[in-house]
Amino acid sequence: MSRLQTPVRKNDNVVVVAGKDRGKRGRVLRVLPARNRLVIEGVNLVKRHTRPNPQQNIKGGIVEREGSLHASNVQIVCPECGAATRIGHQLLGDGRKVRICRKCDGAVDK
Repeated sequence: MSRLQTPVRKNDNVVVVAGKDRGKRGRVLRVLPARNRLVIEGVNLVKRHTRPNPQQNIKGGIVEREGSLHASNVQIVCPECGAATRIGHQLLGDGRKVRICRKCDGAVDK
């Protein structure tokens, strides 16, 4: 299976554009490039039934945690204009390559 390059990185703010959590915004916690999936804070919550393990100080019960979403179902939120947008790339004068917003041409990278 080939690795797909996704423009989304860890700690990016994204909005879900498709699926049961459409419209929710969150921060990317993990990127899984081999499966082209993302784990987003507060989105796609799934319930895990865990059994207690006193050695690792784990209490048993039903735990809610974030599941992964496919990267095609999210768009990055531009920090400058606040809109969900596609991502472009631009070379700066000092040779750096930065991600830019397709709507306002503002830099997404700090």
